[in-house]
Amino acid sequence: MVRVAALITFLTCVLLSEAQHEPGLCSFYEECGRNPTAGGTLLPPIVPCLNYSLARALTGEHYRKLKKVCPVLDRGEGNTFACCSFKQLSSLEMSLTLSKALLVRCPSCAENFAHLHCINTCSPNQSQTVKVTKVANITNPLTNVTREAVVAYQAFISASFADTAFQSCRNVRIPATGGFAIATMCGRYGAKLCTPQHWYDFQGDSSNGLAPLDIDFQLVKDSEKLPPGVIPYNGRALRCNETTPSGGKVCSCQDCQESCPKMPPLPMPPGPFTILGMDGFLVISIILLCVLMCTFLLYLSVLCFVRSQKRKDEEKGKRKGKGKDQNSNDVTQRVIDPSEVTCAERNSLAAQAFLSSEFRHWGTIMASYPLTVLLVSAVVVAVFSVGLKSIELTTDPVDLWSAANSRARQEKDFHDSHFGPFFRTNQLILTAPGRKGHVYDSLLFGLQNFSGLVSKDLIIELLELQTRIRDIEFWSEDLNSTASLKDVCFAPLNPSNPSVTDCAVNSLPQYFQNSLYNINDKKNVTQLGVTAEVDWRDHLIYCLNSPLSFKDITGLDMSCMADYGAPVFPFLAVGGYQNDDFTNAEAFILTFSLNNFARNNPKFKVAMQWETEFLKIVQDYKKNPAANFTFAYMAERSLEDEINRTTAEDIPIFMISYAVIFVYIAVALGEYSSWKRILVDSKFLVGLGGILVVGCSVLASMGFYSWIGIPSSLVILQVVPFLVLAVGADNIFIFVLEYQRDVRKAREKREEHIGRVLGNVAPSMLLCSLSESICFFLGALSTMPAVRSFALYAALAVLMDFILQMTAFVALLSLDARRQDNNRCELVCCVTVSTQRSNEPNEGFLLPLMRKYYAPVLLHSYTRIIVMVVFIFMLCGSVFLMFNVTVGLDQELAMPQGSYMLDYFHYLYKYFEVGVPVYFVTKRGFNFTTVDGMNAVCSSTGCDQFSLTQKIQYATNHPELSYLAIPANSWVDDFIDWLNPGSRCCRLYTTLGSNNGKFCPASEPDFRCLRKCMKTPPDGVLRPSTENFNRFLPDFLGNRPDLQCPKGGLGAYDTAVVRDESGEIIASRFMAYHTPLTNSQEFTAALLQARKLAYNITMTMRNISGTSPDFEVFPYTITNVFYEQYLTIVPEGLFNISLCLLPTFVVCCLLLGLDLRSGLLNLLTIIMIIVDTVGVMTLWGIHYNAVALINLVTAVGISVEFVSHMTRSFALSTKPTHVERAKDATANMGSAVFAGVAMTNLPGILVLAFAKAQLIQIFFFRLNLVITLLGLAHGLVFLPVLLSYFGPGVNKAVLLQLQQDKAKAAKDLEMRNQIRQVYDNLSYEDNDIRRDDEYKTPQTDGRKRPHVTEKAKGETEMRIDRF
Repeated sequence: MVRVAALITFLTCVLLSEAQHEPGLCSFYEECGRNPTAGGTLLPPIVPCLNYSLARALTGEHYRKLKKVCPVLDRGEGNTFACCSFKQLSSLEMSLTLSKALLVRCPSCAENFAHLHCINTCSPNQSQTVKVTKVANITNPLTNVTREAVVAYQAFISASFADTAFQSCRNVRIPATGGFAIATMCGRYGAKLCTPQHWYDFQGDSSNGLAPLDIDFQLVKDSEKLPPGVIPYNGRALRCNETTPSGGKVCSCQDCQESCPKMPPLPMPPGPFTILGMDGFLVISIILLCVLMCTFLLYLSVLCFVRSQKRKDEEKGKRKGKGKDQNSNDVTQRVIDPSEVTCAERNSLAAQAFLSSEFRHWGTIMASYPLTVLLVSAVVVAVFSVGLKSIELTTDPVDLWSAANSRARQEKDFHDSHFGPFFRTNQLILTAPGRKGHVYDSLLFGLQNFSGLVSKDLIIELLELQTRIRDIEFWSEDLNSTASLKDVCFAPLNPSNPSVTDCAVNSLPQYFQNSLYNINDKKNVTQLGVTAEVDWRDHLIYCLNSPLSFKDITGLDMSCMADYGAPVFPFLAVGGYQNDDFTNAEAFILTFSLNNFARNNPKFKVAMQWETEFLKIVQDYKKNPAANFTFAYMAERSLEDEINRTTAEDIPIFMISYAVIFVYIAVALGEYSSWKRILVDSKFLVGLGGILVVGCSVLASMGFYSWIGIPSSLVILQVVPFLVLAVGADNIFIFVLEYQRDVRKAREKREEHIGRVLGNVAPSMLLCSLSESICFFLGALSTMPAVRSFALYAALAVLMDFILQMTAFVALLSLDARRQDNNRCELVCCVTVSTQRSNEPNEGFLLPLMRKYYAPVLLHSYTRIIVMVVFIFMLCGSVFLMFNVTVGLDQELAMPQGSYMLDYFHYLYKYFEVGVPVYFVTKRGFNFTTVDGMNAVCSSTGCDQFSLTQKIQYATNHPELSYLAIPANSWVDDFIDWLNPGSRCCRLYTTLGSNNGKFCPASEPDFRCLRKCMKTPPDGVLRPSTENFNRFLPDFLGNRPDLQCPKGGLGAYDTAVVRDESGEIIASRFMAYHTPLTNSQEFTAALLQARKLAYNITMTMRNISGTSPDFEVFPYTITNVFYEQYLTIVPEGLFNISLCLLPTFVVCCLLLGLDLRSGLLNLLTIIMIIVDTVGVMTLWGIHYNAVALINLVTAVGISVEFVSHMTRSFALSTKPTHVERAKDATANMGSAVFAGVAMTNLPGILVLAFAKAQLIQIFFFRLNLVITLLGLAHGLVFLPVLLSYFGPGVNKAVLLQLQQDKAKAAKDLEMRNQIRQVYDNLSYEDNDIRRDDEYKTPQTDGRKRPHVTEKAKGETEMRIDRF
């Protein structure tokens, strides 16, 4: 009987072995032990026993296990057959748990993934879809029984099933990184090159550390031939937009494109402004040009007509005695009736007379007591300047350009106060140009291109440099100990007590865990019968495409994770590659991240010191001739260091500039009538005094504002002295030149002479200084801190400069005049010269030149037309150019020429493939713990289609519009996945003791943690209750991710969620990445688009029940505070400049006695200067930004100097015609303006061309040169012509005053003659003769001779314009 049974068993086995592919037959069953062919694995490689046998019917616990792990095979208890044991199901469950941790976001994907592996392992028709290809003998160490185990097999799957399953999983995201889960499950191919075949090949490769044996997946198409009996599995795979049989919902849009709602086409950004298909601004400029030219030509036509009529009238004799000038204006010969004088003209005369009288008295007093005035002035300046002891210079760019109450600044403060400042970056970008690349024929990956940079020797050299930097040590006075990287580094996975290996260092050697042994490691591997060596290149290829892998598939069995425990994404390790061809990269990137401590934290100085040591090592390495790298580098402190360095280096340039200006003023103010008197008539001390007045006014202004706590800046130190010098020098020249050109009257004291001259010119000085001061005070309404502080400092400095000129400088000129009258030499006052001073007025060289040549040529009838046409064309052209000026300031312009930071910016823009991170930050007021709250944020199954993270995902689909490249990570999504009972992440201790019921990490063995935190929901959509949310969130945030639980929140999210003492979430953030941004225009556009997106998200989330009405989501990028200003700088600039222009008009009108026409012409010319300046900025490549705005505000002030003096001089002139009045103003006042403003500024500006700082070269040399030249052209070329055409007529009140003075003088003369005749008739002849002789003798009594009176009358007529 026994023999019969044995025979039957033998025959059965023979039959089964021959019929390997039959329905209801297994190919393997039960676990045999560890795979002897497997190397190092992450999970025990337990393989099944070869066992061709019938499928088993499952009951009891075995059936329930199958129903839990593989519900797709469930046919009911007693009717379910399978080819897997209970142990196999347990191992399969563990393996699926690791994969589901990444795929659980998409239920259909997770089910498809489990579906296939359940078929391979447990299908009752296993032998039809599986063909065993390799077995090995395994001996059980306990029973000493040897059995055949399956270590490799082929799995036959229909291509349609495989493709559908793959498509359901290919877009599943990993919220923590924003990448695709498929990238970690497709080996060397990554997400971009992954296909169904590549995906299954990776799953079946035992070298991946997860598969216990090799599975050769055969994806069979319908027409392919198969071995006899083989039927490829062709079950129904779920699409990602389908619900699962277990009740799981469709995958979210972020994980499944088919689930996305139909989105309307995005509006394209507005195109350029056009009119009739042409550039709209060009059309507007052409229309403006035509209108202005036609208007001017019409005016000329009317003018010619009026002149012809005038000639006809004169020929007919109809208008004798009523001469008209060429502009049809009454000439002064006409007798003025008092009834013709208007109220405005009387007011103008009264204003001028009042100002002239008051300033005459004031000047006389100041000149009479010069030493006292100088002493009092010095005391006042000293009192103000004492405040400099507490001066505070703002050097932080954030404080300089971003207002404390600005939106970006408030957002930065909120972010930094809740999440801490963005870490400090210290980075090298290394290249090796000229090295020849090679093609590597990899056994595993095929032909791969390697650039000359990606070579073993350079990777080792990079590792040596990295190690040298990592091992920096120095003595820290602040810590009173030796400090190193671990004291200041950013350690995301061990922030409390980091070691050096916990520090976040991102580089390519991190793929080898910074181990030279790993880089040199190599092994022989056999694949498809071919044996070849694998080395560092295979591992690198694999890791660059699967940076989240804990073990490669190359046979080297190395991890891809960095030594500090986090992944290093390819864009953080290499740069300059195309289409994810990482091994062909042109640059290595090495980044050390430090904690950004507050400035009052002692460790801030330690971090700064570490960065100093970092720079020393890098700079020494760069000087090493043996170095094979060409590289650029930066430390977090580099920007501030370089700005401070260039400021210090350019101080001598500014000193030379001031010295040149001083020398010019000292030389130009001298009279030089005789070589013998050159030391007497020079004005060296007066020039020095003028410079000191400017310096004292700046010091007083700075001291005052330091007293009241308004900080200064380097911009103020560089710009304000130049501005005040331009204003002050102009006033000094006008005053001194007027004094030199004026002759002291008979019996007039020196002090009275100075007072009279001051009375003539001080109203003009007051006009300009008051206009500029009010202009700058109004400019202080700007929201930009740098512009506001500059305006305040400049306004007070200009005002103080005027006050000191009216006091100290008048006193100084009085002392110098006393010295000159005594013929004493300057500097050596004890030396006198015998040559007497000439009594003739000293007109100098410039005044006669301008009177004789320049003014007549300029104001010739043809020249005037040409000037008007040219300047109208300039205006219209500048209007067009103004609309095309580039807005922004690229950060490299803040660096000096030759700075290593310029190389860094060049490398950064050239090689970086991803832009800066952008955080979408939520404020208090949103309830994350409710189901609706979670759904409004998350992007996995069951989440709202327009949730926070989903909207960001939509934006990344259009990076050219949104400037977003990588979607936001989501702690809510990963927290939900972490809670999922399908993973090992969230479990509870079930052992007795104090830990019972508490969170159990995935690293603990199963028998200690038998309970899951959450139960499996019936619909597959897991949402914790409010209680569980608050209970397990801290555990999630503190859970370190590992292979068993990659969803742990430590490092990725522990600082991304901020809760108050009650557990309420008061702030959280979701990190995405911008596209590479290379200039300020792109940074500004990215900020604008991010804010639009955040506002849209805010409005949606406010609709969730329980959300506070003031809840807000805002985007935060570290660069926002610098680029926010460019969103509003155009209207801000228009507002500031308009405010500055207003007082120039108002003050001019008021001080000229409500002369509206003069005020409007004055205003028009200044506007033209500003418009033309912006136009030239466009041509010369000067961008419009806050620094340019400061200079444009300054341009208004300097333009006032060029324009207002001329306008006032013309308005008060009494020459008979407009042209003659324009000539008079051009010669007399124009010469002073040219000498005082243009020639004072130009030498100093030209010196700035040698400055190293690009900011100074562009915005101080170029822009100030443009402002000065355009101001000069408009003030001395355009304005005289404009006034000759459209200027106001002669003030009739002045003419009436002249007529009355002449009449009075004539009456006095006639009365004197009558008295003389009576006296002559009553006297004897000898007495008459004697008295007649006495009368002819000069100065015998207090009366003046008649011809003297006539001279006085002529002088009165000549000087009437200097009231």
